[in-house]
Amino acid sequence: MKEEYFKWHSPTLNKDMEMLVFGHAGYPVILFPTTSGRFYECKDFKLVESARWFVEQGLVQIYCPDSINELSWYNKNIHPADRVKNHMWYDEFILNEIVNRISHEKGIAKVAVAGPSFGGYQAANFAFKHPDRVSHMFSMSGAFDIKSFMDGYYDDNVFFNNPMDFMPGNNHPDLWKMKIVLGVGEWDICLEANEKMAKILSDKNIPFWFDLRKWAEHDWPIWRQMFPHYLSQL
Repeated sequence: MKEEYFKWHSPTLNKDMEMLVFGHAGYPVILFPTTSGRFYECKDFKLVESARWFVEQGLVQIYCPDSINELSWYNKNIHPADRVKNHMWYDEFILNEIVNRISHEKGIAKVAVAGPSFGGYQAANFAFKHPDRVSHMFSMSGAFDIKSFMDGYYDDNVFFNNPMDFMPGNNHPDLWKMKIVLGVGEWDICLEANEKMAKILSDKNIPFWFDLRKWAEHDWPIWRQMFPHYLSQL
């Protein structure tokens, strides 16, 4: 399985960023790490390994970018307004420096996004904000409400980065074209969050697959089962 390491100075974030890319060809899948995970986390916990067959067959290329959660949602040293602004810069970084580059190199308009746990939030938030650039969204035990990170603060930037809030009024036509999977375990701490998002999508008649895994908890073993299953939908 081909593996490449990239490091560059991001003009969007004004800091060095790192990323691992797995595979030599195939449909691009951006895989976000969990809460405090780095760009190598999904490799270390063998989530990428679970997709080895798809990668080696040239069906997918998996892009694992670094996160800046420690500078945004989890940064208690700055005002909540600045936390969400830092995340908005990260959103721009993903769009401008990764998705646009992939689109240019591969000659395609859309990519797939995926992630476990807080990476599921990242995948969903990016996909639902940019449905014209995302064809597939695979959330594995994700949560979709970040107001708990805001210490009671709320503004338009929080609203538009909180899928539970902005999705009911989001009527971008490409949402109805997107392949959406909400994967969650029966004993998952994020089960209720996924049920709430499922209701929002159902109320809007947006097609999606609610994949409830029996006897499963919020942890890597179930995500390693989910990820290759979801890639088979590409």
